[in-house]
Amino acid sequence: MGPKGSTNNVTELILTGLFQDPEVQRVCFVVFLPVYLATVVGNGLIVLTVSVSKSLHSPMYFFLSSLSLVEISYSSTIVPKFITDLLTEIKTISLEGCLTQIFFFHFFGVTEILLLVVMAYDRYVAICKPLHYMNIMSRQLCHVLVTGSWVGGFLHSIIQILITIELPFCGPNVVDHYFCDLLPLFKLACTDTFVEGVSVLVNSGLIALCSFLILVFSYMVILVHLRNHSTEGRRKALSTCASHITVVILFFGPAIFLYMRPSSTFTADKLVAHSSPVSANVKSTRSTG
Repeated sequence: MGPKGSTNNVTELILTGLFQDPEVQRVCFVVFLPVYLATVVGNGLIVLTVSVSKSLHSPMYFFLSSLSLVEISYSSTIVPKFITDLLTEIKTISLEGCLTQIFFFHFFGVTEILLLVVMAYDRYVAICKPLHYMNIMSRQLCHVLVTGSWVGGFLHSIIQILITIELPFCGPNVVDHYFCDLLPLFKLACTDTFVEGVSVLVNSGLIALCSFLILVFSYMVILVHLRNHSTEGRRKALSTCASHITVVILFFGPAIFLYMRPSSTFTADKLVAHSSPVSANVKSTRSTG
């Protein structure tokens, strides 16, 4: 076990992948490639439609377009290499490439989390304060909220990289995962990573948990407020919120599972992690209310 800051002997990492059976990998390739392409095309169409249609220039669609743009970027951080690796026997990535993947994975991931919180606030104002909606959700505030989400994601990711880049890696070089993430990479460090693990818990786990609790609370307030609405009003409001709630559950479930508990080597970790970027593929077909 070497001290932190020692020279890295590892320049290339080997990923174990999601499955070891070549036949299963080929089946996964056939399944995941169309799903990924559908995600990119579906979210791209949302961004394009909102951009060109004057009738969709409301705050809700502005946030939806921003979320779709982040979703394309988030999925593209992991999935293309994962799909390509399904056709190769040895799955390799450079240490620099691994750190880059971690940066963008966390950058776009936390940006998406913050955008989901912003969208929940938008729905809260629209349903609970409809008469003041356009005054509260001004164009300036919408841009500030979206910009703040991107800045928050960037700051979060920079912290993660600053934690990781100081670790020495002198072997082994096999990452027990299908992409680069913090906890699997920490296992390869030639030093004790307890402090770094706690930092990840605070920086990633608590962001996911706190954001999720804020979202749950906001939707509880909305549901209580809907008791005073007509049946038709409740139906319309619930149809608008249903897709958001589905996305929240699909996104935050894996994130909280992975980062709010001690790391393990169970294959289930890889399956849960895989559901986070890929479950987002469901979002490309989500309702826009």
